[in-house]
Amino acid sequence: MNEPRVLIIEADAERGRELQSVLQFINHEPVWTRDCSRWKDSVDSADDVLAVLVGTCKTDKALQKLLKEVHDFDDHLPIFLLAEKDKEPTVAIEPSSCILGRIELPPHYTQLTSALHQAEVYRETRQDGASHRPVDLFRSLVGTSRAVQQVRKMIQQVADSNANVLILGESGTGKEVVARNLHYYSSRRDKLFVPVNCGAIPGDLLESELFGHEKGAFTGAISARQGRFELAEGGTLFLDEIGDMSLPMQVKLLRVLQERTFERVGSNKSIEADVRIIAATHRNLEEAIGEGKFREDLFYRLNVFPIEMPPLRERVEDIPLLVTELIRRIEHEKRGSVRLTQGAILALCQYNWPGNVRELANLIERLAILYPFGVVDVGDLPEKFQTDSVTSTPKLEADAMSAAAVAPVDYDLLAEPRLPRDGLDLKEHLSNLEIGFIKQALDDANGVVARAAKRLGMRRTTLVEKLRKYGLQRSDDASGV
Repeated sequence: MNEPRVLIIEADAERGRELQSVLQFINHEPVWTRDCSRWKDSVDSADDVLAVLVGTCKTDKALQKLLKEVHDFDDHLPIFLLAEKDKEPTVAIEPSSCILGRIELPPHYTQLTSALHQAEVYRETRQDGASHRPVDLFRSLVGTSRAVQQVRKMIQQVADSNANVLILGESGTGKEVVARNLHYYSSRRDKLFVPVNCGAIPGDLLESELFGHEKGAFTGAISARQGRFELAEGGTLFLDEIGDMSLPMQVKLLRVLQERTFERVGSNKSIEADVRIIAATHRNLEEAIGEGKFREDLFYRLNVFPIEMPPLRERVEDIPLLVTELIRRIEHEKRGSVRLTQGAILALCQYNWPGNVRELANLIERLAILYPFGVVDVGDLPEKFQTDSVTSTPKLEADAMSAAAVAPVDYDLLAEPRLPRDGLDLKEHLSNLEIGFIKQALDDANGVVARAAKRLGMRRTTLVEKLRKYGLQRSDDASGV
């Protein structure tokens, strides 16, 4: 789950530096080589590379040879050709080729973001076994807020262990997305991820659903049937809405977690269970324990590693990114498209979102149906969003606009940023933005310059120079940490 690396093969030094800068800005790690014949020295494995950007080579023949070498290295490695505007590349792009398209120079972060998103989809849909893993779910955990970054960090820490995980959060926050990410990044990813909604299955049927049953075990059991535990053998069992499980079922589940064995309903033969358990609930289980509705011993068995998903209203800065991602998903599924102005985005940032990300996804889908391939402004939103948008606050506006500036949002999906009527000093404006980001990075890194530099995607020495330039030196700078 490191930053995705992008290989740049470009002999022109100025172009190479420009591409590096833009890729760092959109949170990708650039790997640049100027020698078309020695590009393999820059990469260890194709698995580490999201895409290859191919620019100038000495001759067209050298370019053809390079493209063949990249294809032989990994025939599923996406390639984009770099070409100046209104100038066609010297290589034809075949429909069946892994050359996905061209990127115009000088590079623009909007175009690069879109191209790399296309590369991500291409890689995921062509990897072995990818058909068993819904691509969209793994991209759904988007956002730059501290809360989402903390969730990603916790996923990284626990994914490859066998520890039970309890995911907490309101309905619609994306608890199943977290569970699927945990499975995807674990050593069990080649086995099944089996979800069970404990609140949707009647209590008297849940035991059979989880453990299976033998023929004749109860009225209607006309044949033997595997349960979810058997289906998830070697993989992951996701118990959604565990807080709605009845007390008798909680006792039976606790026994399985303790002994790692179970019996089908109507059988006395023990079956071993090599299953990783991930549970989720929107309920406060500690309150449920106090009310006698949930077993304390089961809670401690499940709550080995808790992860809490924040509600959408507490990470308003992620809304522009989420809108972009949801629109891209609709486009990827060929269900149309829609655009939102910045005013519409700001209105969405002021809404309370009781249904969280699920409610936002439903809204974007509705807008795509109402305004196919159109542009949605504040007045086009449902009334409840327009009402809230009247009570604008400086903090909300700052959150929404700073999110749109910091995150790699595709502005083609929103609207062109508006230049103030009286104009602005662009150099001063960009300097202020840079100072603000540097201060945030230092705060996030507790003043450690090396960590802040990594957060900003630059070398420590470069950041030290910028600190001197803007008069932001800290007392710990001299320590070299």
